[in-house]
Formats: sequence, C-alpha cells, structure tokens
Amino acid sequence: RVSAMLVLLLFMLSLAAGGKLLVVPVDGSRWLSMREVLDRLSQKGHEVVVVAPEVSIQIKPSKNFIMKMYPIPYTKEEVHGSIHSFSQDVFEKGPFLERFLKLYQRLKSISANALSSCTHLLYNKELVRYLEENKFDALFTDPVMPCGQILAEHLSVPTVFFLHAMPCGLEYEATQCSSPPSYVPRLFTGHTDRMNFLQRMKNLIFDIPNYFLCDFAYQPYAKLASEFLKRDVTVLDLFRQASIWLMRFDFVLDYPRPLMPNMIFVGGVNCAHKKLPE
Repeated sequence: RVSAMLVLLLFMLSLAAGGKLLVVPVDGSRWLSMREVLDRLSQKGHEVVVVAPEVSIQIKPSKNFIMKMYPIPYTKEEVHGSIHSFSQDVFEKGPFLERFLKLYQRLKSISANALSSCTHLLYNKELVRYLEENKFDALFTDPVMPCGQILAEHLSVPTVFFLHAMPCGLEYEATQCSSPPSYVPRLFTGHTDRMNFLQRMKNLIFDIPNYFLCDFAYQPYAKLASEFLKRDVTVLDLFRQASIWLMRFDFVLDYPRPLMPNMIFVGGVNCAHKKLPE
C-alpha cells in the first residue's frame, strides 16, 4: 500500500512539473496579447523559449522567457512602415473595390516580408538544431503566419494557436467549423449576425474576393513547407494539425457563431492590466 502511494505521488509530481514551450510569435499588436500569456506561464514554472527575427517592432527580450533571434534582410523602418500602412488601410472608409485593392497591395508587401523571415528561420541550421535538441513539449504560435506550424511539424510537437481572426475565415475551414455567409458576417460588410435577405446576398458577394486574397497570401507557404518538410502539404493541412485554438474574442463584443470543441474563448486576455473607468 505504501509503495502504491509513493508511485501515485511521484506521478502527480510529474504532472505538476513545468513544461518546455516553444513560441513563434507574430509582431505587432498580436504579440502584445501573447506576451501577457507567456508572462503568466513563466510565473507558473514553465520554461518559455521565444524565436523571433532580429528586426521587430514590439518583440523585445524579457526576464520571463529565453529569446532566440535570427537575422532577416529587412530594416526596422521597412517593417514598421509596412505594418503601419496596412493598419491604416484596414480601418479606412471608402468604396469596397478601392479598399480591396489597397488591402491587396499591402498584403502583398507584408506577405513577402513575412515569407522571407520564415525562410530565414527554417533554414537557419544552427537555430533549428538547437530547437531539435531541446525537446519541447508544445509550440505556441499565432497562425496568421503559418511559419510556426511548419516548424511544429518538423519538430513533431503539438501546437496551440492563439488568435483573434484569420484572413478568409481559414480557422473555420481548417477546423471544419460551420461558417455560413447567411449567418456569419464577413469582413468590411458592417453587418451583425441578424441580416435580412439583401444583406445576406451582400455578405455572400463580399466573401468571394477572400478566396483570391488567401490563395495569394498563403500559397507561397505551402511551397515553402513542402520543400522544407520534404513532402507535399497545403496550408490547410498545416492548420488542421493544431491541437487547440485559443480565440481572443467572446460573445459580449462579437456576434454568436458556431464553434468546434477545440476552439476556446480567451477574450479580454489583452486587457489583463488595464483598469476600466467606472
């Protein structure tokens, strides 16, 4: 009986031990939300390793995690200008076609920079060897850029996605989650989940350009992943491998929508240290 109790105690201690987490973040506001989570994980005893490019806007070293950096062929001014211009275009008002063309050009520039950064990460032999030798328990990443998931496939570790939304609703397609245009509003429409017939038709029409945007933005990653992993893969193949999708929204500020069991709400995590007025 005493031996059985000791075995059970040792088993429980092993479960309570901190794990090793590899983090592949996306720069900008997405990183600011992710950093809050990493700080708490570090405080709970988990070892956190963040892999980031040497040139970034918001990603900085911290006492709460280990930073591993790799070189990229872009200056800080180029990266900052690209992100700032994209942010302005997203919230700019005007005709749909004009906004769509502007967004297309900005995505083209950002995608080229991100793809180059991802390529420099994956083919940095010294850094990848370090990651292989450290035997991480999981990889934590924002899937808006699938570089983290390509690395997770190479390292054969489970992935936790941390996001608010993805272009073209890829999170719903990858998880086989229902997202009908007659019910779920599309980007730029300004609709709610309660639409009349004409609004539903407009919602359906606005959904069509998304397929062109996503094919343009993500197809290069499929080619990069196939070359690096040495097997044919698509971007949806990569996204389908995610274990958990942590969604930074809730139904207080967002409209209700269908969800899958591995899609979990963590809305408000980026407001952890903000005091709201009475």
